[in-house]
Amino acid sequence: MAVHRYILILLLVLAFGTSRSTSLLIPMDGSQRNHLKAYGIAYYILKKGGEVDWLLNYRGGSFLVATSLAIENECTVRGVSFEILTAEKANSILNEIASPSVNMNVVKLQTAPKIAVYSPKNESIADETDAVILVLTYAEIPYEILYDKEVLRDELPRYDWLHLHHEDFTGQSGRFLRRESAIIESKLQETTAQQLGYAKVSRMKLDVAKKIKGFCAGGGFLFAMCSAAETLDIALAAEGVDIAESMFDGDDAEAGAQDKLDFTRTLAFENFTLDPGNSRRFSDINTGRPNFFEEHSDYFTVFNFSAKWDIIPSLLTQNHEFVINEFTGQTSAFNPATIKPTVQVLAENRRAGNVRYAYGELGRGHWTFYSGHDPEGSPGRRREPTDLNLHPHSPGYRLILNNVLFPSAKRKKQKT
Repeated sequence: MAVHRYILILLLVLAFGTSRSTSLLIPMDGSQRNHLKAYGIAYYILKKGGEVDWLLNYRGGSFLVATSLAIENECTVRGVSFEILTAEKANSILNEIASPSVNMNVVKLQTAPKIAVYSPKNESIADETDAVILVLTYAEIPYEILYDKEVLRDELPRYDWLHLHHEDFTGQSGRFLRRESAIIESKLQETTAQQLGYAKVSRMKLDVAKKIKGFCAGGGFLFAMCSAAETLDIALAAEGVDIAESMFDGDDAEAGAQDKLDFTRTLAFENFTLDPGNSRRFSDINTGRPNFFEEHSDYFTVFNFSAKWDIIPSLLTQNHEFVINEFTGQTSAFNPATIKPTVQVLAENRRAGNVRYAYGELGRGHWTFYSGHDPEGSPGRRREPTDLNLHPHSPGYRLILNNVLFPSAKRKKQKT
C-alpha cells in the first residue's frame, strides 16, 4: 500500500512539473548575456524540426519555445540566457502580447532557411572581414559560399536566403585599382569571364546581377550590404550600356551613358548620377566618403513600427537598442533622393540626411539593403576581422541576424 502511495505521489509530482514548466524564454533585452548567439539557438531549434515564437517588441524581440533538456544544455554551452516558464506564465505573456493596447505581436518561425553567401572563394582574396560571414560563424548558423560560376549555373534556387558581400557588379574592379587584393580579384574575374565566354567582366557581372534579381523575384530573400546594394542596381540600370572607362575594360565609356540608364530595372534606387571613372565612388547613391578607416562619433536611428500592422518591417528592426553608432564602408549611406517611393526606409541618420537600412519586395520575394561595411569595425590603417566575442550585444549586427531568420517566418497578409 505504501509503495502504491509513493508511486501515486511521484506521478502527481511529475505531472505537476510537466504541466507547469512547458516553455523556455530566450530574452532579448538587457538581461541577455549574448544577443548574437541567441539567434543561433533559434536557428538550431528550427534545424532540429522545432518551432520558435518570435515575440516582436516583447523584451527586445524575445524567443519562446517548448522547453527540452537539449535546448537548455545548448543555451548553457553557448552562453545564452534563458528562463523556464510555467504554462500559466507563458500564457500570461501571450495574452499580454495579444492585447490591442500594446505594440507587440507573435510571429511563428517554422523552418530553417538554407543560406548562401555570394563571395570570392579563392583564399588569396577571400574577405575575412565580411560582416555576415563573421556573424553567421559566431552565431553558429551554417551557410554555403558561392560566386559567379555557381550563380550562372543556376544554383541559386537551392537556397532561401542570399547575402551579397561588398561586391562590384559593374565590372569596374571595385574602383580600388591601387589595392593589391582588388588587383588580384580583378585578374581572377577576367579569367573567369574568359572561361565562361564573356568578352568583358562587366557583361558577366550583369548576367550575375540579373540571376540574383530573378532569384529574389521568384521568392528568394536577398540581403546586400555596402557597395553590393549600390552596384547591383547600377548594373541593372546600365544593361546594354557601357559605363566603364578604358582603365577598367580597355575601351571608353559609351557617349551619353548617363542618359541611357533605365531605372525601371532597379530594385531600390532611381534617378542617380554616375561618378566619373577616376572616382572611388560609384554614384551619388552613396552619400558618404568611401573610406573604411574614417572615424565617426555620429549615430543613426532604427524606426519603430507597428508590430500588429507592419509585421515585416517590425520583424526586421527587432532590437534592444534603436540608436546605433555609425560605421562606414565603400558605400557608407544611401542618398534619400535616389530611393524609390515604394521602398520602406527602416533606419536613417536624420542629422546627416541619409538612409542606412531599407526594405522592399520584388515579385514573390523580399530584399533588404544595409549600408556600411562592419557594424563594429574599428577605424585604422589596417582592416582586420572584428572579434565578435567583444561585441555579443551589437545592435548593428542584430539587424543582420533579423534578416537571417526572416525566411523562417510564417507571414500573414500585410494590413497596410
